Amino acid sequence: MTVKELMTTSVCFLKSDATIPDAAALMKKNNIGVVPVCDNRGCLLGLITDRDILIRALALGTGSLEQIKVSDIMTASVVTVSPEMNIHDAACMFSKRKVHRLPVLENDRLVGMLSLTDLAKKKIFLAEVGDIMGAIASKK
Repeated sequence: MTVKELMTTSVCFLKSDATIPDAAALMKKNNIGVVPVCDNRGCLLGLITDRDILIRALALGTGSLEQIKVSDIMTASVVTVSPEMNIHDAACMFSKRKVHRLPVLENDRLVGMLSLTDLAKKKIFLAEVGDIMGAIASKK
């Protein structure tokens, strides 16, 4: 089984000049906790999470969240996978890198997201998801 068989393909994203309120509104509207940040060609520049907004944006203390761009606080160094990657190898990436989501890139362009939830939906991965969550929790 490959990543493309489980990944979510309808992924909303923001451009790097979007503001923190733009990111928060998109997260609320789509009930998501992470938004990819892409350039005009759809190439991934980074990820912004709800945690980034709470911790990094507020820590800047500029007084106005409208003045902070997502590119100012996003995580630029992101672990990614390809659509053709074996799903078991991707599952190992979650555990090794201690992440909950992996952007899926093809020819440097964002084509989907793979989450632990995507794995958990396949009952054959329930034990692996539990192990991964344990590994992520132990990083603190």
